[in-house]
Amino acid sequence: MVTPAPTPQPPYYAVIFTSIRTNGDNGYSETSAQMLELASQQPGFLGFESARQEIGISISYWSSLEAIRAWKENAIHRIAQDRVTDWYRSFRVRVCRVERDYGF
Repeated sequence: MVTPAPTPQPPYYAVIFTSIRTNGDNGYSETSAQMLELASQQPGFLGFESARQEIGISISYWSSLEAIRAWKENAIHRIAQDRVTDWYRSFRVRVCRVERDYGF
């Protein structure tokens, strides 16, 4: 059963990554799994959600802007970032502060 990522009471931060993939895997599946495992070990990581149809939407949740910056600068993550043209025709990253969070 798939459930939304558990997150603490706001405020916290969300990094929203929207993308359109290139054709073929080109090592994407393996690298994606490795990046999620690595991100989940980073200080300040709170959770992750992802969905893909025509447009992929991945959201990672973080405790602070500093934690997001540290993840962006992680040496192994930077190697994966250098391969974006292998995996995506286009992408956009949005960093947001979550002020309210509700649901059931």
